[in-house]
Amino acid sequence: MKTALFVLLALPEYAFSDDGASQGYSFWASLLQMLAALAFVVGLILLAKYLSGKLFGARFNSAATKHIRIVETRYLGPKKSLLLVEVGGEYLLLGNSEESLTLLTKVNMIENIEVLEEGPDKISNLMSLFRPASGKEKRS
Repeated sequence: MKTALFVLLALPEYAFSDDGASQGYSFWASLLQMLAALAFVVGLILLAKYLSGKLFGARFNSAATKHIRIVETRYLGPKKSLLLVEVGGEYLLLGNSEESLTLLTKVNMIENIEVLEEGPDKISNLMSLFRPASGKEKRS
């Protein structure tokens, strides 16, 4: 393998030289040598990727160590959202705002989740969950 690589890299020098001494510039010889060097470098990169996958694959494989999964995200406004998260087989409904992440409820079965009707009153009720609590809050 080493001799084949050496011959491939040195081939343009031998093929286009006059009596073993290079007298001038040869475009095709340089192009062939550059392509051979490029193939060698790309081969080294692919070999390193393959070997690192074999040696460190179990440690860095995110699919093998996934215990937390975000099932769905609903954005309610800027920097405010609802998250349905599966953790260890349990489903949790979380409220996410700029300041905090709050556990709203545990969902026993995913089939029991009701679809909320979208409308201004339903959204405002959900938005009130994320507003800071104050004693002088206006209710309409």
